[in-house]
Amino acid sequence: MTSAPRLSHSAALILKALSLGYCFGLDIMEITGLPSGTVYPALRRLERDGLVESKWEPENEATASQRPARRYYEVTHSGKTAARAATERYPLLARLLPEKRS
Repeated sequence: MTSAPRLSHSAALILKALSLGYCFGLDIMEITGLPSGTVYPALRRLERDGLVESKWEPENEATASQRPARRYYEVTHSGKTAARAATERYPLLARLLPEKRS
């Protein structure tokens, strides 16, 4: 039986934000207060480790909103397990981030 990966505090915070519905980089930076130089490399590592999956939004949606296309991130099943383990390891995570409002 393999255990959930031990995440750094910032990676755990990002994974927690994703599990609460914050789904793209700028959204994550705004809610966590982490800089882009922390968020984007951590997202790439989380994706490499199979905890997160990503996809680009359709170009026509971005164009209609007059902005660049966003890359949307979603927590995988393994990522959800890791997020629960991280919340146990860092109990403050449970209180740091608000649920995303639709």
